Amino acid sequence: MTLPTDLNPDLARLAERLAADAPSGLDLTDPAQEEHACTAADALLASDATSSDLDALEAVLATRKEAYPLLLHLAVKLARSRRLLEATARGANGHGEVGARYTGHADASNITPLHLSVVFAVYKEHHRILRGDQHPHGEDFLIRKIGQLQWLFADLPQSCRWDLTVVDDGCPEKSGELAEQILASRYGSANVQVLYLADAIADELPVIQPLRTTAESQKGGAIAYGLWNVVQTPRAGHIALFTDADLSTHLGQCGLLIDPLTRGDRDAAIGSRREPTSVVVKKGVRNLRGKLFIYLWKRLLANLDHIVDTQCGFKAFRAEVVREIVDDLLEKRFAFDIELLLKTELRQPGSVVKIPIAWIDSEAASTTSELQPYLPMLRSMAKMYRKYLPPVATADSFAAFIEELTEDDWNRLLDQIPPAITEREPAEFGTFAGVSVDDLRAVIRDR
Repeated sequence: MTLPTDLNPDLARLAERLAADAPSGLDLTDPAQEEHACTAADALLASDATSSDLDALEAVLATRKEAYPLLLHLAVKLARSRRLLEATARGANGHGEVGARYTGHADASNITPLHLSVVFAVYKEHHRILRGDQHPHGEDFLIRKIGQLQWLFADLPQSCRWDLTVVDDGCPEKSGELAEQILASRYGSANVQVLYLADAIADELPVIQPLRTTAESQKGGAIAYGLWNVVQTPRAGHIALFTDADLSTHLGQCGLLIDPLTRGDRDAAIGSRREPTSVVVKKGVRNLRGKLFIYLWKRLLANLDHIVDTQCGFKAFRAEVVREIVDDLLEKRFAFDIELLLKTELRQPGSVVKIPIAWIDSEAASTTSELQPYLPMLRSMAKMYRKYLPPVATADSFAAFIEELTEDDWNRLLDQIPPAITEREPAEFGTFAGVSVDDLRAVIRDR
């Protein structure tokens, strides 16, 4: 299939050549394919294409997702991310056409300081942290995340920096210690650190209260601790981002989230897998469960109606916002993302922006798929509703319904999710409320 002629013709020809050279799939365990994606992004950046040209190419590819290799879709996201970061390095308004390539010779008075802190938690990641030749599920994700950030920040001025924080969430397989060993043997810089949630609990830090053991945390406690830690040092242009341990989201896309936060009108930018220009490869059977989950939580937290993908592990916040929202969290498990977003939105309505990203599932070694945390997350959201929002009759009824659900009830619902939910897209659930509590109780009763 040929790209349309109304695109920049040189860029269209380059994209066709890159597509012809790309593999049909994208193997997370193969670092050569990731390098190929960055090389393709570099080729796009080296062309005369403007930011508008890259935006247009992305939009066209989004309408032909199956016709072009995943690697090309990712490369365009990476190129746009790098261009946006380069524009930030030149100052809030840039010079000339927004997204023109940074040459390293901008007037120092026009350079905007930027510091990106990336945080992720590890729990039973002792296989994926290894190289592919060491384990079938090995992704070498720690060293490769470092490489992704190095690629993104390459050639930017010294005022644009990054750091990376790994937080061991009480891993029984000692993922944190393994991370320290890998860093000691393969990476010598001081901008990557490993923290342990157990230490925060022992020190009785307020940010992780009321945790008494790491067993009471499932990612949320570790991320809260990591975010709190990285914002303790004031830095100009500081943004704190958290992601997942695996390689599902290439960190070269961080510029996509940084951009709206540096323009001063947004407090949080979240990666979304459910936008028209999102690129998603998802395995497994979690989609229908996810639809039921989204339908139910949208009955509780109306403030977040405009957000569909709350669980994508790729979210960035301005550091001063993190300082205000990270304390006194109800949730230290998997629903912590939603509480952070809710507190951000309550702090400043309309301050959370959704960013379409490329995301490739790493289901093979997923720890969350084993836990199937949707029901506990819904129970946590019912608590959030009661803590943060004024009572509303419909929301009250759904909160009470969720609070009384047993595991057996939930499994019955999963076996027969009402078609009115499964046949709709989650983006509709902010306005569609056609399935009542009585309807859901009838499904449970009739099974």
